[in-house]
Amino acid sequence: MIEGLFGIWRFVRPSRNPLGFLGVVLVAGVAICAVMAPMLAPYSPYKVELAARLHPPSWEHPFGTDELGRDILSRVLVGTRISLQAAVVIIGLSVILGTLLGTMGALTGGWVDDVLMRLTDSFLAFPYLIFAMLVSAVLGPSLPNAMLAISVTWWPWYARLARGQVLSIKGQLYVEAARAVGVGGMRLFFYYLLRNALSPLIVQATLDVGYAILLTSSLSFIGLGAQPPTPEWGRMVADGRQYLLSYWWVPIFPGLAIFVTVLGFNLIGDAIRDFADPRTRR
Repeated sequence: MIEGLFGIWRFVRPSRNPLGFLGVVLVAGVAICAVMAPMLAPYSPYKVELAARLHPPSWEHPFGTDELGRDILSRVLVGTRISLQAAVVIIGLSVILGTLLGTMGALTGGWVDDVLMRLTDSFLAFPYLIFAMLVSAVLGPSLPNAMLAISVTWWPWYARLARGQVLSIKGQLYVEAARAVGVGGMRLFFYYLLRNALSPLIVQATLDVGYAILLTSSLSFIGLGAQPPTPEWGRMVADGRQYLLSYWWVPIFPGLAIFVTVLGFNLIGDAIRDFADPRTRR
C-alpha cells in the first residue's frame, strides 16, 4: 500500500501532472481545515452579535460577518468538517451497499441477479437530484436525512460497477486456478474477487466526493438539508443569497469554499483515474 501511495505521488508531482498536484494541495488544505477547524476558527460559529451584523471583510473579520453578526470565516472553517463528514458517510454507505448487492448478483446469477439488477434499474430510472429531494422531503429536512437520501440515490451506480468488475474477474484463469486448488468461500471472494475489483470503485468514489458535497449543499440550499444555525456551506449560501447585491461577502465565501473543495476532489480523482490506467502511466 505504501508503494502504491508513493507511485501515485510520483504520478501527480508538479512536473508531470500539475493539475493533479493542484488537486492534492487543495484537498490537503481542506482536510487540514476540517481537522483543525475548532483551533483555526477565530470566533464561535454560533455566537450572535447584532451590533456587528453585515460588517465587510476586515482584519478583525477576514470574511466579514453575516446578518446575525456571526464571523463567516469561523462558520466556513467549521462547515468544512461538516461537509467532509457528510461526503464520507454518503460515499461509504453508497459503496458498501452497492458493492454488496452488485457482487451478490454477479456471484449468484440466475433470478437473484435479475431481481437485484431490475431493482437497480428502477432506482436509476429516477433523476438522482429529484429522487434525493423526494426522499429527503419524506424523511424530514435535516442533514442526516439528506445524507441518507443521497446514499439511497447513489448506491445503484456502485452496484452496476461492482457487478461488471466481478463478472469480468471471476472468469479469469487465476480465479479458476484458485478454485482448482480448493480456495473457496469468503477467501475466494475477498482475496481474489473483491480485492481486484476495488480499483475502479476507489477511483469512482474519489470522483464522487466532490459531487456528494455539491449535492448535500444543494439540498441544504433549498431547505431539505442542514437547518439553521448549522454552519453548512449550502445553508450559508441560502441564508446569504438575499444579501448578494448589497453584502456580497455573505454568500460568496461559503460558495467559494464549495467551489475549491469540489475542484480539488475532481482534480485528484482524475489523477487517480489516470494513474489506474496503465496506458496513461507509461
